Amino acid sequence: MAEACRIILNTTFRPSLHSLHKTQKKVSCSQPFLPKRHPAIQCSISTSSDTKAAAKVSETVPWGCDIDSLENAEALQKWLSDSGLPPQKMAIQKVEVGERGLVALKNIRKGEMLLFVPPSLVISADSEWSCPEAGEVLKQYSVPDWPLLATYLISEASFEKSSRWSNYISALPRQPYSLLYWTRAELDTYLEASQIRERAIERITNVTGTYNDLRLRIFSKYPHLFPEEVFNMETFKWSFGILFSRLVRLPSMDGRVALVPWADMLNHSCEVETFLDYDKSSKGVVFTTDRPYQPGEQVFISYGRKSNGELLLSYGFVPSEGTNPSDSVELPLSLKKSDKYYKEKLEALKKHGLSASQCFPLQVTGWPLELMAYAYLAVSPPSMSRQFEEMAAAASNKTTTNKNITYPDIEEQALQFILDSCESSISKYTKFLQASGSMDLDVTSPKQLNRRLFLKQLAVDLCSSERRILFRAQYVLRRRLRDIRSGELRALKIFNGFRNLFG
Repeated sequence: MAEACRIILNTTFRPSLHSLHKTQKKVSCSQPFLPKRHPAIQCSISTSSDTKAAAKVSETVPWGCDIDSLENAEALQKWLSDSGLPPQKMAIQKVEVGERGLVALKNIRKGEMLLFVPPSLVISADSEWSCPEAGEVLKQYSVPDWPLLATYLISEASFEKSSRWSNYISALPRQPYSLLYWTRAELDTYLEASQIRERAIERITNVTGTYNDLRLRIFSKYPHLFPEEVFNMETFKWSFGILFSRLVRLPSMDGRVALVPWADMLNHSCEVETFLDYDKSSKGVVFTTDRPYQPGEQVFISYGRKSNGELLLSYGFVPSEGTNPSDSVELPLSLKKSDKYYKEKLEALKKHGLSASQCFPLQVTGWPLELMAYAYLAVSPPSMSRQFEEMAAAASNKTTTNKNITYPDIEEQALQFILDSCESSISKYTKFLQASGSMDLDVTSPKQLNRRLFLKQLAVDLCSSERRILFRAQYVLRRRLRDIRSGELRALKIFNGFRNLFG
């Protein structure tokens, strides 16, 4: 499972940490379980472009389970029932979509409310710690919810059976499907054509920065509470992978972010619109079905209206091409440095939080008004310098100014500018897809080979779906340009006809 409603993230996760009062009280806590480190075939979080990193064998966390383990999932279901989860109409089973999922045991009607996970079985920033002193330290430093929950998850995992969440943590995947586990070499090789590559690098950098910040400001000062054997980059990569793929925001609980055991076994379907929320009347986390289910059918929810790239970024999967109505591709546009008014245009963009290079989402159904405004600015001649500010404001999604601006005199040039950018991106995707069939994976381990084949297939699926959107945009742009040019040609013929008629 993953996010069932839209999660709003800052561009960085690095917390603003404040120093403790000079007179700190002494804290003590029973020593958490120190995991035995054992090797496993995985990839490094390193952002280095060194190709040797692609074959690096790193170490994995000692908790969690294989992503398709039913034994741990069934133990979780029993523990939840014993802890107050009411009788369910669903059970955890192996499924075709998502390894494990919740399958209907009985007939489920459209509009039926399911789950009813009580707040006592929900993990949030207010949850009690097995080591209260560690939680108190983080709260005194005002650590935000995301890094707080990441640290909490590691802390509870390290206490094994002593933690009340041991059954839940045991059922979590030992290695979540996440781009956090892709090496820089793999990102460069498989996602070179997609803008998701930049998003993945940024996310890895932010997670690394968050861990380093916590280690420098807190963990190093309290090694008895946060031993490096437990709280390290590898375990933070795991905990953030869990949060990215499972954390939800509950609108009816004041927008609180939380992990909801049992509910996070639900898988995503692009055809479903229902999502999780807290129901005040039943006092539980629920979702209302938007379709009926027969016994044996997998029950789905929506992780939000996300593109295939966003689904790969957080959840590690790509829907089949053409099945995601929310799919989009980021189209990069850039000012030309050869433009005599480059500096003036860039200054206008910066005033509205934009830069010389911007990405805009394209969907099969069209593109945003901001993209057209940016294109107008990029091709505008010096005679339109007074409109630079208006164009830049319309290109920003941070302003409420009128975005539906039109400049008929330069519309053809603007559309051609967008078309050129589309065709440049299409060529990159085509080059990758043509080469992917004969791509040398350069690995010797069978397990590593299977993993690389899996990553490559994900990349092929993503690039195929993104190129499909670009092809559609290319078709629409060419048709619009033909209409403009044919209209101009008709006008010219009429003008020449009148000129010949009247000498």
